[in-house]
Amino acid sequence: MLRPIPAAIGLRYLRAKRRNGFISFISLASILGIAIGVTVLITTLAVMSGFQKEIRDRMLGMVAHATISADGDTLSNWQRAVDVAREDPRVAGAAPYVDTQALLRGRRNEPAAVRAIVPEDEAQVSDLTTSMVIGKLEDLQPGTFNIVLGRELALWLGVGVGDSVIVTTDFQVTPMGAVPQLKRFTVSGIFEAGYQDFDRRLAVVNLSDAQRLLRIGDGVTGVRLKLHDMDRAQQVTRDLVHKLGGVYRVSDWSIENANMFRALKLEKTMIGILLSLIIVMGSFNLVASQVSLVTDKQADIAILRTLGLTPGGVMQVFMVQGTMIGVIGTILGITGGLLLTFNLEHILGAIERVFGVVLMPEDVYYVTGLPIDLQVSDVVMIASVALVMAFVATIYPALRAARTAPAEALRYE
Repeated sequence: MLRPIPAAIGLRYLRAKRRNGFISFISLASILGIAIGVTVLITTLAVMSGFQKEIRDRMLGMVAHATISADGDTLSNWQRAVDVAREDPRVAGAAPYVDTQALLRGRRNEPAAVRAIVPEDEAQVSDLTTSMVIGKLEDLQPGTFNIVLGRELALWLGVGVGDSVIVTTDFQVTPMGAVPQLKRFTVSGIFEAGYQDFDRRLAVVNLSDAQRLLRIGDGVTGVRLKLHDMDRAQQVTRDLVHKLGGVYRVSDWSIENANMFRALKLEKTMIGILLSLIIVMGSFNLVASQVSLVTDKQADIAILRTLGLTPGGVMQVFMVQGTMIGVIGTILGITGGLLLTFNLEHILGAIERVFGVVLMPEDVYYVTGLPIDLQVSDVVMIASVALVMAFVATIYPALRAARTAPAEALRYE
């Protein structure tokens, strides 16, 4: 025979009709349990990865991949830092900025982060220019004291384009006491980034106007960088600081948003662990079906033992048979998971039309479609877990079959 005897017998048992219909039912339930678990896991992780990618892309569209700032209050020689950064082939764009916290007062008061930029350079480092829904970023000209607000921030302040907003920053010590620094700005535009932290908490002004308001001369907070490969942000910033010389403070997107990305990763991991319990249930069904099969095949086991098959060979027979059930369930699950994942948006659309409901409101999720990011590593990991669980589930029934005494099994046959 081309195949080992235990493997051949195990595969034969897999194809043979059962005398006991209950065993066949449990075997089918095992296959379906593993298949459903794999399908659900693949689809769920693909959707969660899609949302993570959507959030990351929208966030990185508004923040820099990396920043270089002074080891103090302001960066004075920022033009040299910009020139050195732009000479690096790994850098797609560089632009100075000023960041400060302020209290904005329109019809209502609302705290916000105020970012000062050079409008002509902003397109090199962010997607703010393409996120404008009212007005243009170019309206932030020096001396005009115009301001661009996030959509939700404008709603909370109760202002629109053409209205005035009082921007209050830090207090300044004078002979008359502590006096707040404030300036009246005119709303010239509104942007929508699709990410609440920016739409609700960000206002943008011209760099020159912010320098005058904060009285920092020609200084800036730092230089923002956009890279061709954002995963190399730490290496690029270290190389640039080495070229610049002196002491600088560097940061990148993975450090500034580390807590959020850790939370998203933890959420995905916990959901994966919980949903993998479906595969565990299928594995328990596999244990039950294999134990029942061992009981049903006591006479066959005894005959095989009398013909010279070793206890290890008997174990292999049932481990092969059980493992193949796991393989079939995993293959069906992967196929079902891929089909469900790639057609999930159409399925949700059909459900919305039939039942007249909106499953993903745009004003809540900020997306017009279902984001899906199917990662090969996730599929391989899920398939591996399912196969390992199926293999482990066969050990106890196989050990029980190996311990069968031929004389006892044949006594009542």
